[in-house]
Amino acid sequence: MQWAVEQAANDLNCVLTIKISSGIGMSLDKTDVEKIAHLARLAIDDNDIPDYARDLSSIFNLVEQLSDADTDNIRPMAHPFDAHQRLRKDVVTETNQRELFQSIAPKTDSGVYLVPQVIE
Repeated sequence: MQWAVEQAANDLNCVLTIKISSGIGMSLDKTDVEKIAHLARLAIDDNDIPDYARDLSSIFNLVEQLSDADTDNIRPMAHPFDAHQRLRKDVVTETNQRELFQSIAPKTDSGVYLVPQVIE
């Protein structure tokens, strides 16, 4: 089954690539939307297909605009957390108050809180 999904994704990718490279722009038709819905395992009402086609075409056009952006002088980051964060020192700032808290608890035993059983 995984092979079938991968094959369908490759087929859809080929259709979309041909449309982009031929200068047609990203205008999806009914069959493209049906293929995408099938890959996503979504049931789409036939009346909603034009709306989905318009919205998906807009998204793909935006992606096409983003891919046209000049990124030659921008160094890619492996991860956004590659930037160093200022962290506080790992020091104890509060005193241990376990005895105080357990002294006011209804039931304790060996340093743990006892609670009523909720699952039989």
